Amino acid sequence: MNIERAQDVIDFIETLRCPDGANAGQLIVLRAWQKDFIRSVYGPVGPGGLRRIREAILSIPRKNGKTAIVAGLCLAHLCGPEAIRNGQLYSLSVDREQAGILFNYAAKMVYMDDELTERLNVVESSKKIIDPVSGSIYTVLSGEKKGKMGKSSSLILFDELAEFGRDRTLYDALMTSRGAHAEPLVFVFSTQAPDDKALLSELIDYGQAVQRGEIEDPTVFCCVYAAPTDSDPWAEQTWFDCNPALGDFCSLQTMQEASAKAQRMPSAEAAFRNLHLNQRIDAAAHFITPAVWKASGGEVDHELFTRAKVWGGLDLSGKNDLSSLIYTAEDEGANWHVLPRFWTPADSLRERGDRDKVPYALWAEQGHLVAVPGKVIDYAYVARAIQADMAAMDIQGIKFDRWRVGDLQRELQEIGVDAWVEGQDDPISGGLKLIPHGQGFKDMSPAVEVVEDLLASERVRHGMHPVLTMCAANVRVQADPAGGRKFDKLKSTGRIDGIVAMSMALNGAATAVEQETTTPGIFDWSKITAAPKEQA
Repeated sequence: MNIERAQDVIDFIETLRCPDGANAGQLIVLRAWQKDFIRSVYGPVGPGGLRRIREAILSIPRKNGKTAIVAGLCLAHLCGPEAIRNGQLYSLSVDREQAGILFNYAAKMVYMDDELTERLNVVESSKKIIDPVSGSIYTVLSGEKKGKMGKSSSLILFDELAEFGRDRTLYDALMTSRGAHAEPLVFVFSTQAPDDKALLSELIDYGQAVQRGEIEDPTVFCCVYAAPTDSDPWAEQTWFDCNPALGDFCSLQTMQEASAKAQRMPSAEAAFRNLHLNQRIDAAAHFITPAVWKASGGEVDHELFTRAKVWGGLDLSGKNDLSSLIYTAEDEGANWHVLPRFWTPADSLRERGDRDKVPYALWAEQGHLVAVPGKVIDYAYVARAIQADMAAMDIQGIKFDRWRVGDLQRELQEIGVDAWVEGQDDPISGGLKLIPHGQGFKDMSPAVEVVEDLLASERVRHGMHPVLTMCAANVRVQADPAGGRKFDKLKSTGRIDGIVAMSMALNGAATAVEQETTTPGIFDWSKITAAPKEQA
């Protein structure tokens, strides 16, 4: 064992400062479990006195300080005790934004150290850090396959490899780029992937077989912090067993809150077990169970929409599919009532009903959706409905997903409705405010959270509207490496438009409530979730 080599890496990292969090600006103090991981990687000696470990895997739940140790190791190889002449260091994530998280963390560490600031060149535009002294360069790579061949890698950092699923093209390309260096090193840092066939799962299974002595491969080290599948996911001891930083810089209160939500919502349970317990389970599970949906299926107070402030969410989808406009308003008991509007083309209505296995034609006859004549949805129908709603309701704004909103805006203006887009047009007094709302992880994550919290606390009143109920049955959530979430379909023929529109409407209402608080940026969730339930 080369104890001194591992200690040099530890000592170097502890000269760096923590860029953010409760200890921002303070020197990093590695915990015992972090030091053990470093010693396990840098201590073992192979042939010729070289470092024996060439691939190290650390799979750990979120919020356990992974980014800090990865950034510290990166700098140790760039300009610290592990630096070599003209080294090529790469970090790779599924997309450039995720890879940029590690770069930004490392860059902040450099900026907070006078010696490193003077020595290193941080090129933020291309996400590179250059060391003129050693000639080494650290570069961020994203998940696009183009241009990854031909690298000569001395250090590779795979961040959240679970997101690559079963595609090992980039992994294999970079793994074959290490031949020019005497001691190349590959790190894999990630929470578990959802299935056994994922690339990360195969690496972990191989690494654990090595650790158990079933496979002889002295070049691989694998460390996995995960709760056993037969453990109690709600027991605090289970949390402590698989979260080495829990109660330290991983908040126990946050874990308790996430657990409480997970016990109420099945989608939150899957995400909790994957992200916080690091279990190999699909976090993109069913979002709303029938029981949870039915618990909020109380009667809608239609008169409420004539006397309270109203927010809307609009999902136009395609012109030949289901379009949805959902309004929401809050009653005196802090319950949020929803008023749905749905449109679909009349042509081939029964055929599409057979395809989706739902009675569109019957719902149209019953007035639960509007069958627009023709093969496509004429947005003039939607515009006229909004115009009528504006006459009856105090609509504060309608969030939309940008899809063909220009067409709708023109239809509204043609019938005399002054519709203006927030951030694009000048406000029009008395007009209809349209608020852009992205459909990616960043914008949808807070909308998913609002819907989840309200349904879990039974603060929604949707009246079991059949079309909206169909959408609720079809929706699941997807998670990104940062824990952001967005909606997705359980199956290709499932419609989820109503839930997407409802989430935007409720998120618009939540945003408005936040803006009314005395402290900007701090949202009092009790306004939504803490009010007493109505008496049955």
